[in-house]
Parts: sequence; C-alpha cells; structure tokens
Amino acid sequence: MDDVLTAEQLADQLTADVARLDRELGEIELLIGQAKAEAARHEQKRVQATERLAAADRPMTPQEQTEAYGQLLNLTRRVSTMEAQVEVLEGKHKAVTRHRGALAAVIERLAGVTLPPPGARPEPSAVPAGTTPAAAAASAGGEPETLPPGLSRVVLSAQEDLRREIARSMHDGPAQSLTNIVLQAQIVERLLERDPSHARAETRLLVSMVQQTLDATKNFIFDVRPMVLDDLGLVPTLRRSTRDRGRRAHVPVEFESIGQDRRLPVDVESATFRILDEALAAYLGLGPDRVILRLDWNDVLEARLVAQRSAVMPEGDDVSAPAADMPDVLRQMVQERAEARAAAVVAAEAAAIVMLPVSTRREVAERAASIGASVEVLAGGAELRLVVALSGHDDSSGA
Repeated sequence: MDDVLTAEQLADQLTADVARLDRELGEIELLIGQAKAEAARHEQKRVQATERLAAADRPMTPQEQTEAYGQLLNLTRRVSTMEAQVEVLEGKHKAVTRHRGALAAVIERLAGVTLPPPGARPEPSAVPAGTTPAAAAASAGGEPETLPPGLSRVVLSAQEDLRREIARSMHDGPAQSLTNIVLQAQIVERLLERDPSHARAETRLLVSMVQQTLDATKNFIFDVRPMVLDDLGLVPTLRRSTRDRGRRAHVPVEFESIGQDRRLPVDVESATFRILDEALAAYLGLGPDRVILRLDWNDVLEARLVAQRSAVMPEGDDVSAPAADMPDVLRQMVQERAEARAAAVVAAEAAAIVMLPVSTRREVAERAASIGASVEVLAGGAELRLVVALSGHDDSSGA
C-alpha cells in the first residue's frame, strides 16, 4: 500500500492547505482593516482641508492657496488609491474564502475513499464505462486530448473578441477619463500661481471628474463581472442592474421577485443573469416607454422580461362603413378611407412592438441551452420568457 494515498492522508494534506489559507485570510483581513483605516484617515483630512478652504477668514496669499490646493489634491489622490486597494484586497479575500470552502467540502467527502497518488495510471479495468479517452488520459495522469482544430479556433476567436471588447471599452472609458483628469490637474496647477480664485472652481471640476471616472469604472467592472452576483446572488444583482441600466437609458424599469429566492450553482446563476441582463440592454436600446422584469420562484424559476411602447395612432376619427344607399363612387371613396385608416392603425400597433433583435435572441438561446434552461420570445418579440430548473438546488436565502 506504499503506492496508494489513503483518504486520511489526503485529508491531512488538505487540512494543512486549509490551515495555510486561514493564515492568508487573517493576513488579508488585517491588510483590509489597515487600508480602510488609512482611507478613513485621509478622507477625514481631505474634508478638514476642504472646510478650511471654505471657511478661511482672510484672503489667502497665492503661496498659501497653492499649498492648500496642492494638499487637497494630494489627499484626494490618496483616498482614491486606498479605496482601490481595499476593493482589490476584498476581491482576493472572497476568492481565497471560496477556495477554502471548496477544500473543506472535499475533506468532508473523503471518508471511506482511497485515491491513487498523483501521476499513477489506473488499470484498464478501473476506468469507468463511458469515460471518454480524454477524460481517461487526464485521470490517469497522461496528456489529455486536444480540442478539434475547428472548435479550438472558435474558442480562441471568442476569447480574442472578448479581449478586444474589454480593451476598447477601457480605452474609450476609464483611460480617456484619466487622461482628461491629468490635463485638468495641470490646468489647476498653472492657475494656482496666476489666478487662485479661478483655480478653486477648476479644482471643484477636477474632483467632479475624479468622481465621475470612479463611477464609470465601477459600472464597467459591474458589466464585466458583477461582484455582488458572487456575494449576494441573482436577485440583488438584477435589482441593481435594472436600476442602473434604466437610469442611464432614462427608461423606467420595474423589477419584481415573487417567492423565496435561492442561491444557484455558479454557472447557472451567471448564465441566468447574463441572459436577462443582455436582453434588458437590448430592449432599452430600442427606446421603449417602460420595461418590466418579473421573477417567479416556484418549482422552477420563471423570468419574464417585457418591453412596452405606446402606439401612436393616426389622427382623425374612425371611418364608418359606407351605407348601402350611397352612390357607387362615394361608397368606394368611403371604403378606401376606411381601409387606409385600418392599415394606419395596424402599422401604428406594429411600430409599438419592441422587438428583441435576432442577434440577442441567438445569444440568449445559446446561453440557455448551456445550462439546460428554456427560453421563448413571445408577443411578437416584445417579451422574453426564461425557465430555469431548480431541482437539486435547495440552498434558500431570504428575498
């Protein structure tokens, strides 16, 4: 049995790994506390500096104004840096915590199981029936089979498209905004020596630009991968997404979740959010009057996303049917007017339908198929219905 690693031995190794992760978590928590304290300290100093500038009881000399505004800019920069460091540390803490939880779950399931040591090849009879050659080679410690060339090209192309989109968004968004901030800071620096009163207004503009850039960066991070989805689940993430997207599009978005919501597996939760979020963005891009998203938690999760737009009816009253005793020419004229009116009404009703784009339909259908969910487009394209099976996922959380 020297070449066999028992469950107890593997559990001991994993327990040591968990202890190491606990130490890392403790260090990260300490760093988070220090970073938050430092950020709070700099923020307090920044507020005090702002209040001193606002409450100055005598005109300040150019040198004093230069020093005061320079200190204010330096404190603002430090606050932003420390807040960014806190977000990075908190993200690392969450990742390590999830890894530790996974190891702990493995340890609990090892009772009565004997595993071969790393690199050992099982006997042919030990390979379960139905195992693919790639899986068998991987489990035996050999090289797994590579993807077919066609599929590999598709995967690599999708990855490159994603990288290209992220790079473009970063260049057009945060990177451009940071460039503008640098230019504005240079303007303030020059004005502090020549026109301190004008510099005060430019400093306020600079602070506003920093805040707008920070908000835009947070929105960008949320669009790439919302952290709240990992922390709180589907309902809070969709609630924030509908609120933020509706505000940016200036379209009211109503969100409602009925029943006891619950946490789902990571892949199911992510795919469900992406389906509804992408469809919501597509609908809002078409200029509806309002959008409604409703989640119904029962034996299955049923989500309905509806975009509504009021029909603009043609002017004028309805044309009544021609009377039987009318002359033929007059009857034909009335009939043509009635048909034209009816056609205009039909066209107005058709124009009021907010039709989900074909490309979005295809994307959400592919995502739904990846998690075994079903998706339908109803009401001529104005409604999306998504049904996700919940059987086997009974981790409940309060709505």
